[in-house]
Order: sequence, then structure tokens, then C-alpha cells
Amino acid sequence: MRICKLPANERPVQRLITLGPAALSDAELLALISGQQDLARCQASFCAGDGWGGVLRDDIHTLANRLGTARRAAAVKAALEIGRRLLIGGVDTRLQIRSPADVASLLLLEMGHLEQEHLRTVLLDTKNRVQQIATIYIGSVNSAQVRIGEVFRDAIRRNSAALIVAHNHPSGDPTPSPEDILVTRQIVEAGKLLDIDVLDHLILSHSRYVSLRERGLGFPS
Repeated sequence: MRICKLPANERPVQRLITLGPAALSDAELLALISGQQDLARCQASFCAGDGWGGVLRDDIHTLANRLGTARRAAAVKAALEIGRRLLIGGVDTRLQIRSPADVASLLLLEMGHLEQEHLRTVLLDTKNRVQQIATIYIGSVNSAQVRIGEVFRDAIRRNSAALIVAHNHPSGDPTPSPEDILVTRQIVEAGKLLDIDVLDHLILSHSRYVSLRERGLGFPS
């Protein structure tokens, strides 16, 4: 389980570069922050602390014992403090989504040029301010492959009021396919059951995007 023993493409740094930070496990994130090379030890540390909340609550000495050195523990504490300050200081300055163009400006530069299809959700609070952007799936976006429950996983954890779905078409053509419309309809219906508003589904490609809500596709009229 030591990182140096893993194939190059399975190491946390390379996975982050290739798939983005949201694709990493908690143990991998802890390894990157702390510099601990033993993923099993990171996983054990994470579980012993009862998740990130436990890591946050642990004193520096307890965390140092779990991770191996005080320097590693200090790095983790510093990263968590940065997150805390961002959360406290950013409530009134988070981007507020008012239109599909706002979502496109947030995602298009990166997602429009990805070589694989990525399905992401933009999680919103009651004022449509962005809470988080979560990567849900990488691969062909169709109803047979995408588990609708996974689309809402992070939204439920964050107690989000609404979300916007977005995925890219590497072909360069953002025209919605029949599968895109079917997946949208399924997600919208699931959102109603979970009391989470699905505001839109954007398809992104290169410098263009399509809003399925604007086109009346997959959303009730």
C-alpha cells in the first residue's frame, strides 16, 4: 500500500492530475496533504479519527502518532484551517448562479476540452450560491451507466437546496442526444422525490454549451 510501489498512473498525484481532486479517496487526500507514503496508514488514521471531523478534532499529538510525525500532522491541520477560513469568510462572496451562462463560465474552460465525458453537479444553497462542484462520473453518460442516486450523493451530504447537472461532449457538438434527455428526465424526477431542485442540465463542448431547460428537453413544461 506504499505509494511508491503503485503503478505511476495509480498514484494520488497522477490521479489528481488526470481525474481531479474529487476523484481521490479520503486516504489519498490525507496522504497528499501529510506526505505520508503508506496509504493503509492514512486510511487507518482517517477511520480512527472518525472521518474528517475526527481529524479536525484530534489534537496535534494524537494526529502525529497516527501519521508518524508532527510535521505531517501540522500540514494536515494547516490545510483544514485553510478550509475553515474559506468557509467562514466566503459565505457572502460565493458565486451566485443566475443563468445558464453563469454555469458555463464556471465550467466551460476546463470541461469543454476534456477527452472523456465527465458528469458533474454544481451544488447550490437556498440563494443559488455555489457550495461545491462534484465529479459524479467519468465515461459515457447514459441511463444504463449513470446511477441516479450518485448524482444526489454530495447534495444530500451538503444539505443542498438545488443542483445543476453538467457534462461534456468531447466530439465538439453539444447537441443533446436522446440518452441525454432521458438521463435528465430521470434526474429531475429523482430530485422531486428528494426535495432537491434540479435547475438545469448543461452540455458543454469546446466554446459552446446547450441548456436543456432552455430547450425544454427533459424538464416539465
